[in-house]
Amino acid sequence: MEAWSFFSSLWILSLCLFIIYGGANADPLEDKRALLEFLTIMRPTRSLNWNETSQVCNIWTGVTCNKDRSRIIAVRLPGVGLNGQIPSNTISRLSSLRVLSLRSNRISGEFPSDFVELKDLAFLYLQDNTLSGSLPLDFSVWKNLSSVNLSNNGFNGTIPSSLSRLNRLQSLNLANNSLSGDIPDLSVVTTLQHVDLSNNYNLNGPIPSWLRRFSSSSYEGIGIIPPGDLSIFQPPPPLAEQTHQKQKDHFLGLSETVFLLIVIAASIVVVAALAFVLAVCYVRRNLRRGDGIVSDTKLQKNKKKGGMSPEKFVSRMEDVNNRLSFFEGCNYSFDLEDLLRASAEVLGKGTFGTTYKAVLEDATSVAVKRLKDVAAGKRDFEQQMEIIGGIKHENVVELKAYYYSKDEKLMVYDYFSQGSVASLLHGNRGENRIPLDWETRMRIAIGSAKGIARIHKENNGKLVHGNIKSSNIFLNSERSGCVSDLGLTAVMSPLAPPISRQAGYRAPEVTDTRKSSQLSDVYSFGVVLLELLTGKSPIHTTAGDEIIHLVRWVHSVVREEWTAEVFDIELLRYANIEEEMVEMLQIAMSCVVKAADQRPKMSDLVRLIENVGNRRTSSIEPESKPKSENEASEASTPSEI
Repeated sequence: MEAWSFFSSLWILSLCLFIIYGGANADPLEDKRALLEFLTIMRPTRSLNWNETSQVCNIWTGVTCNKDRSRIIAVRLPGVGLNGQIPSNTISRLSSLRVLSLRSNRISGEFPSDFVELKDLAFLYLQDNTLSGSLPLDFSVWKNLSSVNLSNNGFNGTIPSSLSRLNRLQSLNLANNSLSGDIPDLSVVTTLQHVDLSNNYNLNGPIPSWLRRFSSSSYEGIGIIPPGDLSIFQPPPPLAEQTHQKQKDHFLGLSETVFLLIVIAASIVVVAALAFVLAVCYVRRNLRRGDGIVSDTKLQKNKKKGGMSPEKFVSRMEDVNNRLSFFEGCNYSFDLEDLLRASAEVLGKGTFGTTYKAVLEDATSVAVKRLKDVAAGKRDFEQQMEIIGGIKHENVVELKAYYYSKDEKLMVYDYFSQGSVASLLHGNRGENRIPLDWETRMRIAIGSAKGIARIHKENNGKLVHGNIKSSNIFLNSERSGCVSDLGLTAVMSPLAPPISRQAGYRAPEVTDTRKSSQLSDVYSFGVVLLELLTGKSPIHTTAGDEIIHLVRWVHSVVREEWTAEVFDIELLRYANIEEEMVEMLQIAMSCVVKAADQRPKMSDLVRLIENVGNRRTSSIEPESKPKSENEASEASTPSEI
């Protein structure tokens, strides 16, 4: 009996563990099969990491599950090259789907009739495809619809009056189709904030008053007449007709010579006017771009219309294949137009360009670097991006995607919310500052050393980072240093003037030759180590506005044997770290020697720094504890290096 009780308890425990762990990792199998069938038929040109063996909720690109991972609630596949008609009984089987974005593909055929099964659908984006036929008559089956964008397709027929029964609808975009008939009354939809019916030339009747409360761009290019404006039906007055006839008679009576001169003059005027229009368009386009990815506050302010944006049109005209190039394994699902739509915040202006935080419409945040002074052609640029994007290491910020066109070169990375090491070290040194403790500084040093060493192994041991500085090092999920902005010196113009933002990090030989090497990377890394130890910027000013170069200042202090004066006062609060700080200072000093061939290699630096850290973990007091004020003041006495 006791044995039976034991096995019963064991069975119940096993069942509980299965439910907790097995159930948590289970896939929504029916939804998974439906999407795999959809993928097989639609044949996307961009490779997706969807397969039978991988987990849908954790890995599949563009797919989002609910909290318990029992159902798929969002599918976002913009610009992946989907072809043909959406197969029936595939997407429609995702009965819990709330978000569907299949825009900017090559989807054809009519609006899928079985989408009526998607009762929870709230966001529908099918714009920029080649869909045709009539719109669904009864939109009220999707009672949760909040945003609908069907623009830039070939839909015809009337706009369904059932849209007026969607009491949660906030955005409706039907621009650039072939819709006809009357515009239904949507004044009862009080939640409506954005409407675009532009460029549907077969719509008729007067512009309804409810539509007039929106921007005029919402109804541009519509074949309807504003109320009371009937002038186009009135014949020209007789006097104008007579004047026109007289002008015609006079023109026909001119001599051939005068006629020829008029034609030549008119041609010159037309050519001059055309040149002027082109010049204005060029200037306006550059002004629209400004200093942002397209602009600093909104990457595309004029994207209020549903039609194709000027940026998108230009990029397509330059090269039909000009799309974001994603690297294998990337889970992001957006395209160039998403970046142009995204709100942007300038994170910093660096040596090679400006970096932005871009927040996409699905609330995903990415870091986008807009490069400047790129000298490499498209082929060389793409080859270098493939090298950079091929580096997968926990201490190297992974390049997710890139974009190349004649006018724009972009690089897309993960966004690190904790900010750079530069901001953590030098930002907010006031009362509310949270000091960067010694443990974290050691993690930054070890992690960034490992990352740079990994970079130096790439391309047969020839890859150079070329721009190592604290603003290009971030904290990963383990709070370890993670290196970004690598390998760009190979594609930049060698004639670009020296950048003051890189001053203080450049090795002496780089200042002279403007050519970076792996040993010049070591020098720059040594400056970062000095920043971590001193808390000072590579170039800073004193209270008397004297400009101080960090490397020279550290050398001068060490020569005077006042080594403790070097260290950041925030570090003097911690006990039992003096020996480690001195060892790290010695390592940093070996990196910033003038003779490049006397500097250690990065692989050796990893070993040296890890040895300092390992001795710490094996010491009697592994955790550094803040000192009292008296202990901190005693620690500021001079000691030898």
